[in-house]
Amino acid sequence: MRRATTVNALAALGALGVSVLFAASIKTDYDHAADFSHYKTYSWMKVDAGDSLWADRITRDVDEQLAAKGLTKVASGGDLGVSAFGATHNQQSVETFYNGFGGWRWRGFGDATSEVINTPVGTLLVDLFDGQSKHLVWRSNSSETLSGSPEKNEKKLEHDVADMFKHFPPERR
Repeated sequence: MRRATTVNALAALGALGVSVLFAASIKTDYDHAADFSHYKTYSWMKVDAGDSLWADRITRDVDEQLAAKGLTKVASGGDLGVSAFGATHNQQSVETFYNGFGGWRWRGFGDATSEVINTPVGTLLVDLFDGQSKHLVWRSNSSETLSGSPEKNEKKLEHDVADMFKHFPPERR
C-alpha cells in the first residue's frame, strides 16, 4: 500500500511538472506614472501575425478582453492605440539516450544516441500606447509551445490573451 501511494505521488508530481513545462510564459510591464482611469476608448494601430486568420483571432481576443475591462473600440483616435505582433519559431533542444551500461564492472560507456528536437513556440506581443502622446503605457508578452492542431492553438491564444489582461488596468501606485 505504501508503495502504491509513493507511485501515485510521483505520478502527480510528474504531471504537475509537465503542466508547468508547457504553461505559457507571460510577462507584463507598464508605465507606472500613467493614469489608466482616463482611458475609455481604444483603436487598433496594427496587427501583424503572418496571416490574416491569426491576425483576426488576435484582434478578436484582445477586443474581448478590452471590452470586458470597460473600454470601447473606436475606428480611430482612441484614448489608447493597440498594436499586436504574433510570430512562431522553432525552439531546439537536444535529447540524448544512453544504453549499454553493463553494471558495476562495465567496460566503456556503451552507446549514446542524440536527437535534435524542434518544438514550435508561438509568441504574442501586445502594446498599448497613449493616444495623445503616442508613448508606450502597457506591454504584455506571451510565449507558449504550440501543437499541430490549429483548434488547440486557437484555444491557447484565447487563454493566453485572457491571462495577459488579467491584471489590466494596473493599479496606480
